[in-house]
Amino acid sequence: MPDDRARVAIAGVGNCAAALVQAVAHYAVAATDGAITPWIGPMRADAIQFVAAFDVDERKIGTPLAKAIHAPPNCCRVGTRTASWETLIAATGAFDVPVHMGPVLDGIAPHMADYPAHRSPRPASVAPVDVAQVLKESGAEVLVNYMPVGAERAARFYAAAALDAGCGFVNAMPCFIASEGDWAARFAAKCLPIIGDDVKSQFGATHLHRALVAAMVDRGIRLTRTYQLNTGGNTDFLNMLDRTRLASKKRSKTDAVKAAMHPVIAPENVHIGPSDYVPWLDDNKVAFLRLEAEGCAGAPMDVEIRLSVQDSPNSAGVVMDAVRYVAMALRAGIGGTLHGPSAWLMKSPPMQLADGVALAICRVAASGNLNALTMVGP
Repeated sequence: MPDDRARVAIAGVGNCAAALVQAVAHYAVAATDGAITPWIGPMRADAIQFVAAFDVDERKIGTPLAKAIHAPPNCCRVGTRTASWETLIAATGAFDVPVHMGPVLDGIAPHMADYPAHRSPRPASVAPVDVAQVLKESGAEVLVNYMPVGAERAARFYAAAALDAGCGFVNAMPCFIASEGDWAARFAAKCLPIIGDDVKSQFGATHLHRALVAAMVDRGIRLTRTYQLNTGGNTDFLNMLDRTRLASKKRSKTDAVKAAMHPVIAPENVHIGPSDYVPWLDDNKVAFLRLEAEGCAGAPMDVEIRLSVQDSPNSAGVVMDAVRYVAMALRAGIGGTLHGPSAWLMKSPPMQLADGVALAICRVAASGNLNALTMVGP
């Protein structure tokens, strides 16, 4: 296996994992147009080798990753603009690792059993594997946590497995691990890099919302009220119909936008979070943003935007960057939180940085100066 490929394991073979696998296959046979960072050190956008995968759905367990990513209830698009999925698989000859049974824990919300099988997960009736042992045997360098929103126990289980196996960790979900002092300290103590928490989309509602708020601040506009409403039809939105699982997601998205506000407006004037599940939208996410503000001499103004994106592919490029930063840090003996990449790629990093500052740090690291990975400023 070439040394310039990050060896990656996936916890949760849902739509986001499907988009990531297809993106890696796409760039293996295509130019890097659309990639956030085409090269990170010697690693091109497609320099990722999937070596292990874990899920709990009976339709995915024991199945090769290339097939499992298209099993129900996944609804991520199949194929890319360049080629069909069959063509991509034939060209790369990869992605044949089997999907292992992981522990269910709180990974499936109880209300999902009330929905048709093609819309919701169905747990397999087999015993879970020893995840840490599989990670060690696979040679995984990075474990990506794709557990669903609200699966706090499952997310922490996989973080602990990464620590036991000596893997770096990318926490793509809104369970606070990288931004929680004890967990961050555990990764630092073992000299294992971690990026988190809660992946931003490449160009999604939160990034757009932050940009608009920052632009208002820069121009002296006073924000008074704002909301962000999100709808979609994938399993993520179905999962979030259980409002008891939403606390961390709402906090993550709200904190990401509030970090761009100066001054921060009163909590009752900010509403940000998932709003509803619309089955026929499938993996399409539709977001509605409104910002009310005052300009010179208190003159009122408001902005309304509707954003429609393919939800899962919108996160794939971000995770492609994250796993490469973690793999490079691991090989360089750099452990603990990677602050610049966390702030650039995640909604709830341990330290919120202005997007321009975080991007500048990432560019320095991508050019080969890996000491920048732990920096928090220019």
